[in-house]
Parts: sequence; C-alpha cells; structure tokens
Amino acid sequence: MTSIIDEYVGNLTPKAKGQIRGTAKLVITDHGSVMLDETGATAGDGPADVVLSASDEVFRNILSGAQNPITAYMSGKLRVEGNVQRALKVSAILTA
Repeated sequence: MTSIIDEYVGNLTPKAKGQIRGTAKLVITDHGSVMLDETGATAGDGPADVVLSASDEVFRNILSGAQNPITAYMSGKLRVEGNVQRALKVSAILTA
C-alpha cells in the first residue's frame, strides 16, 4: 500500500520538475513532508526556502482545483513560512 507521502511525490514530481528554483517543503499535517526542487518531489524533511503547511484535505483540494491556494492562505487553512513570492510560484505549480 502506498503512503499519502508517496502519492504526493508521484503527483508532484512531473509538475515540479524544471519549474522550481531553490527548494520548497509541503508539510502535510499528521503525515509528513514532501520536498520540491528543480528535480521533482521527494519524501523528506530538510531545510527549504519556503514551507507550506496544511492538512491532506486542503492540499488535495488545491491539487484538484477545488480550493484556491490564496483563499486557503487567507482563511488560515494554508500556512506559509518564508518567501511569499516563492509560495505563490509553488501554489501555481500545484494547481497546474
């Protein structure tokens, strides 16, 4: 059985590959984290230029297009630590 983190890695690798400068980390509450960089996505928890934290449900809704990432941020469902410009770039990749 694949883990939730493995699902995110599989879904995000093609979206992130060649699209991200530096590193971004998605922290999925109660499940772990995914690192994104120009090579794609990997399971892990390392230093990052920007960290986006939310529940699995919120990230899935963002990925499916059901939740606007900016609205999620404004309503407190999505937390951002670090460069907000970079967070916007990451959210654009997530919704692509």
